[in-house]
Amino acid sequence: MAEYKLEITTGDLQYAGTSDYIYVTLFGTEGQSERTLMDNYGFDFQTGAPGSYTVKTSSSLGKLLLVKVEKDQYLCLPENEWYFSKMVVTTPEGDVILYPCYRWIGRGEMVELRGGRAMKAVEDDHPLLIEHRKKELMLKKSLFQWKIMAEGLPHIDSFNDVSELPAEISYSDSRTADLNYSRKKIGIELKVKGLQGSTAQWESIEDIKKIFWFKKTTMSEYVADHWMEDDFYGYQFLNGVNPGVIKRCSELPTNFPVTEEMVKPFLEEGSSLQKEMEKGNMFLYDQKKMDGIPPAAYNGEPLHVTSGLCLLNVNPENKLMPIAIQLNQQPSEKNPIFLPSDPETDWLLAKMFIKNADCMDHGSVHHLMRTHFLAEVFAVAALHSFPVIHPMYKLLFPHFRHTIHASITGRLILFGPDGALSNSSLGFDGIMELMRRDLSEMTYSSLCLPENIAARGLESIPNFYYRDDGLKLWNIIQSFVKAVVEHYYPSDCEVHRDTELQDWISEVFTHGFLGNKASGFPAAFHTVEEVVKFTTMVIFTTTVQHAAVHSGQYDYSSWAPNGSLLLRKPPPTTKGQSSMKTVLESLPNVGETVRLAAFAWLLSDRYSGYIPLGTYPEERFDEPEPKQMIKDFQAELSCLSEAITTRNSHLELPYTYLDPAEIENSVSI
Repeated sequence: MAEYKLEITTGDLQYAGTSDYIYVTLFGTEGQSERTLMDNYGFDFQTGAPGSYTVKTSSSLGKLLLVKVEKDQYLCLPENEWYFSKMVVTTPEGDVILYPCYRWIGRGEMVELRGGRAMKAVEDDHPLLIEHRKKELMLKKSLFQWKIMAEGLPHIDSFNDVSELPAEISYSDSRTADLNYSRKKIGIELKVKGLQGSTAQWESIEDIKKIFWFKKTTMSEYVADHWMEDDFYGYQFLNGVNPGVIKRCSELPTNFPVTEEMVKPFLEEGSSLQKEMEKGNMFLYDQKKMDGIPPAAYNGEPLHVTSGLCLLNVNPENKLMPIAIQLNQQPSEKNPIFLPSDPETDWLLAKMFIKNADCMDHGSVHHLMRTHFLAEVFAVAALHSFPVIHPMYKLLFPHFRHTIHASITGRLILFGPDGALSNSSLGFDGIMELMRRDLSEMTYSSLCLPENIAARGLESIPNFYYRDDGLKLWNIIQSFVKAVVEHYYPSDCEVHRDTELQDWISEVFTHGFLGNKASGFPAAFHTVEEVVKFTTMVIFTTTVQHAAVHSGQYDYSSWAPNGSLLLRKPPPTTKGQSSMKTVLESLPNVGETVRLAAFAWLLSDRYSGYIPLGTYPEERFDEPEPKQMIKDFQAELSCLSEAITTRNSHLELPYTYLDPAEIENSVSI
């Protein structure tokens, strides 16, 4: 007689336990056990509790291959799903084997689990395992399918509603409840104040501060007080929600005829425009990719979108200051270059229209497409290509656990009739065209932060905390990924032989980057080094980069004058004709403003189930080596978090978005 000791753990999620019968069957190289009821005295499978059980066989089953777990009805009790976390089996020979599950199981449902070390396809040598792997991938390919959202954009998952999603990638009930509670709380406050749906125009800038009573952050209040200041305007191009747009300017574009005379008063005494460019102190914001996109209509009339240029200078106090703005690409008498010495509201409006374009670029391109859409591509391709026993699945899955759910809900929020991007100055069609243009020009190097920073010439610009923290995080993630990948792929030959790995990168290239070879994205992997770099980029994009462009949305965007997706008036074409009344008339009306602020609140809240970067509550790796690598990864992140906290304690404006403790482990909202 042989005895197998089983420890079965129920998740600690709300309502994770079950009163149903749970049966287990073990399969080994020398046979299988009987279907055995897991039943102890008292209540089994309670929320958050492990239970110990025994399966007896007449003799050893040899090497364990699979565990089958079944859930059947107990008496006439109503259905309650069970969240099955993991099973640990101790064999008669003393082997201890982990079987991760981490998913909900319904009544009448059966799951077959692989245990032990992560395995690539070429390492499976038993017919039962080969057949199990084949069936799992066939099921995944039928479940996770691609569809085209719009021509020229990354493909998306085929699910039409979150109710169709498998439980293992859906939000928990508690997270969904949190989101719904936030929506209701926001809606009630705006209704009580009579702001929701109001078509009235703001009568004063101060009135905008009264939108929310209780949702205030240190940064959002600072923004409301300092939004008109030039040094804060420049600061936001470095450490605001869209830090990926400016580049060093060593030569002015021919369509931006800034002269020495125009900007000399704003440069260091004794310096010149040419000298400042040679010293590396001049930077350019150029929204040329927006040029020529038709704007949306508003009350039957077309809005105005400025594909403008903004020249910035690092002054002797190391502050990045805007010194010249042209609101459209082609210079003309009706497209003057605005300067800080112009009438106050002219200069203010020029900055606001540049910010309007930047907000649309941020929301659609740098946030939605370059983090959410790409994360969705990485996720669907991985779910398509890897069985759960694959080492790359174990490494990657925690970084897109809720990504598909977030993408489906996000598309509704952003592109629905009341969606933030649908109601921007560009409107739905214009936003789609902007994203199409960006994807057609997107390069692999632009998603790899060290190369991105170098290409934009931003290696030495001062007070650039996004760069400083981001590069450290890139290196920490790369070190972790390198250790894990090289453990499972000791040679380039192993990369060539892994057909599932090649399927993944092929799907990403085809469905994410639409087969564009000029982009530099790999269509196949040839070396271990290529796998390390691409996987680093994937994890960085779905964690660090998403945090950089996501976490500060309420801080910077809830105050409409600082940056709005919608401006209602045309931009100034001549100087000296504006007033504060023009500024108020240009802003969205009351109802539009509060809707955008509510949207920023909803996205920026932290909800139940939040998992910080490097935290892996689901135990998926069974080998000691990757477990130690995870501990080393966490230790490096903890040290960086302490260093960032220390640095921030000395800053007037702490930059917290890339503190590892503040970065979510996946795109989850």
